[in-house]
Amino acid sequence: MMIDTLDIKGLDRRKYNIIKKSVGLDYKKFERPGIGFDYDQMMNDTGVSFEDVKDIQKKVMVGNTPLIELNNITKYARKFSKEGYGARIFLKDEASNLSGSFKARRAAISIHQAKKMGYKGVIAATSGNYGAAVAALAAKHGLKCIIVQECFDSNNVAQPEILEKARACEAYGAEVIQLSVGPELFYAFLDLLEKTGYFNASLYSPYGIMGIETLGYEIANELTVSEGKFPEAVICTNAGGGNLTGTARGLLRAGAKETKVYGASVNLQGLHMASDLDFNRKSFTTGHTGFGIPFATNPDRSDVPRSAGRPMRYMDRYFTVNQGSVFFITEALAILEGLERGPAGNTSLAVAFKLAQTMKKDEIIVVQESEYTGAGKHHQPQLSFARNNKVDLIFGNPLEEIPGKNIIFPKSGKDIDIREIPLDKIRKSYLRKYNDKSLTDEDIKFLCDELKISNTNVTKLIQEVNNERKKR
Repeated sequence: MMIDTLDIKGLDRRKYNIIKKSVGLDYKKFERPGIGFDYDQMMNDTGVSFEDVKDIQKKVMVGNTPLIELNNITKYARKFSKEGYGARIFLKDEASNLSGSFKARRAAISIHQAKKMGYKGVIAATSGNYGAAVAALAAKHGLKCIIVQECFDSNNVAQPEILEKARACEAYGAEVIQLSVGPELFYAFLDLLEKTGYFNASLYSPYGIMGIETLGYEIANELTVSEGKFPEAVICTNAGGGNLTGTARGLLRAGAKETKVYGASVNLQGLHMASDLDFNRKSFTTGHTGFGIPFATNPDRSDVPRSAGRPMRYMDRYFTVNQGSVFFITEALAILEGLERGPAGNTSLAVAFKLAQTMKKDEIIVVQESEYTGAGKHHQPQLSFARNNKVDLIFGNPLEEIPGKNIIFPKSGKDIDIREIPLDKIRKSYLRKYNDKSLTDEDIKFLCDELKISNTNVTKLIQEVNNERKKR
């Protein structure tokens, strides 16, 4: 499918109605005067209760995954901690789900709704694990499935990880439509939704986020039973924001109000995700800043009018880690714990390894997901692909890594390092789109909820944004 064969202007005009018909939600009913919308009403208006979600997932072999204490990884982290420090590291092993990732939780609810509402098939636009999850659950429910995948650069070269995910989707019986990098994906997706009348199994619908709530809920409950308390911190690999949003909502639902929720992304600063040149110069297709930052500053840049993934409503801190450190901790997990898991799912583990060294020994930090690995998802073919694309593989200081030019591995766990992104920096980027708007009290209240700060801080950040604009 080529973009020049699509009716781009027509699809733009019709996109709201196409999406409304394909999701079964009228997003206009959630809109409020000014800039805001009723997020809570949107999340509560699906007709699916939390008990329903748990029951739906249980019936399709999703959820209730093992929560594993990584004793050897913790012991290794304590080698580099001062006396009395080195928090216990736990891993929620989501690779145990049907299809091999936490994305099965999202897909289970979306596909259930598609079947319940009488759709004959489902479509998802994704090059990641979600495609395999949608395909697997569609197969289980007897629905047709199309996965639209951004796959190639202009030389028709695709990353091994993306090709592996396509293989997984096809193994479950899905039709995979592979496109080149650029705007083609969204319009091809809209065109297929309109022509087929299939359900839009969006990552960003309320159904998708509700499916992840069980993940946070399970973590809180399992640790209460085994350890007598909630964890001090839970780390979520952050891309489009749904993973963090759903996990945080589940923790709150279980009563873990004091548990801190941290985001973690691979640092790909300098690489543009829609660039044909940069497309194959990165070694991670998700869980990186190329998605994490744009979706944090503008969550509604998704395939639905209002995204249910709102990471800034729930995030307490945000960290980045380099590619080399994630590959290092991937090998450490296999060698020390006998768990071979996909590198993208280990982004949070690399951050947890460093943060645990700053926390007390009796504290608990949870890495909330893992993913399956194999074929192109394994880190060895990813590194071979990087070398073939003239990316240097070297040992040294991870913080000196330049994405697209080199991958720097730490010589030992001692050298793993992370950077924190100040949340106010992201909040100010979010607020820049309201530079010239006159905001009402209701607008300010909405921004307080969106950015998890007080009225005073919203006003302060808006003033800083305006002052910075005047200086430019």
